[in-house]
Amino acid sequence: MKLCRLILFLSIFSFSTFISGETKYYDAAQFPLIGKITNDTETRYERLPSYLKGKTRPPVWDLGKNTSGMAIRFRSNSTSISAKWDLYQDRTMNHMTATGIKGLDLYAWTKDHWQFVNTGRPTGKSNEQTIIANMIPEEREYMLYLPLYDGITSLSIGIDSTAVILPPALDEPDTKHPVICYGTSITQGGCASRPGMSYSNILMRKFNREFINLGFSGNGQLDFEIAEVMAKRHDASLFVLDFVPNVNMKQLKEKTANFVRILRDENPETPILLMESIIFPHMKFDQSIQQVVLEKNTALREEYQKLKQKGYKNLYYLSSDNLIGKDGEATVDGVHLTDLGFERISEKLYQAIKRIW
Repeated sequence: MKLCRLILFLSIFSFSTFISGETKYYDAAQFPLIGKITNDTETRYERLPSYLKGKTRPPVWDLGKNTSGMAIRFRSNSTSISAKWDLYQDRTMNHMTATGIKGLDLYAWTKDHWQFVNTGRPTGKSNEQTIIANMIPEEREYMLYLPLYDGITSLSIGIDSTAVILPPALDEPDTKHPVICYGTSITQGGCASRPGMSYSNILMRKFNREFINLGFSGNGQLDFEIAEVMAKRHDASLFVLDFVPNVNMKQLKEKTANFVRILRDENPETPILLMESIIFPHMKFDQSIQQVVLEKNTALREEYQKLKQKGYKNLYYLSSDNLIGKDGEATVDGVHLTDLGFERISEKLYQAIKRIW
């Protein structure tokens, strides 16, 4: 009996080893990377141009190493999709899932929309995982979202050894006229459960258009050098500015108009959407926070009205009214959004953007 069990164990082990050996990996650098403001970066998988090193505030530069909003596009007829990825920091947080911070998120083009497939779960600084298996061997278009709150230093995509992997055949999402989102930790994706659930990534799928994420956790403080980077994208179809939670009243009053001016000087016709801060659920109880947020939202509206009076065209405004619902159930900590919160805010943004376009 023991001999039979040993033979069975060795057979299973050998079969598992054989199957694992059937996966062939390809460097993801072979395939298009969408969601970047520029290709002039120190390494492929980061968000800010190399010339800003030492010229922007250190926290902004470091957060630029996070890959929020980026995705790899490819196609394959493999029955399985795997990934190997090495993380920049291997970050952990007490209010956000590991899959959202540093996992991968796979979608497939199905008929006329992007369909969630599965998530690559991180296990450490170096990761290898089969994301999906046992599929019918037919060619599919894929989009693989990268981590929201960490960076990656290397990425490979694994397929069946007998399958092929190629650049995408479809121009989906459309990358000709991206939307550029600037702002805070909420913009960056805190605290989505997985990369595909940040609001910029949800909107990318809703509009099937490239969205570029320039959310800097705690540091969406209207740094003019970031506005200058954004302004260089003359192909942008919209600038979304979602910075209110990260600025104090002095910054808001002194920097909003100049930030908008930098964008407008190089992009005279491109729409610009200013967003108020969401109404945090705990404001119902914390009177100090309530006063601060409401005062800043009022001040933003005043800045918007001043710009309109100066003759700024194609300038739009999104109020905090019902941005994340009124039931108090859309955050993980009273501030940062759950997937429910991101779905709600993305729907409000979707409606606002449709009206602009």
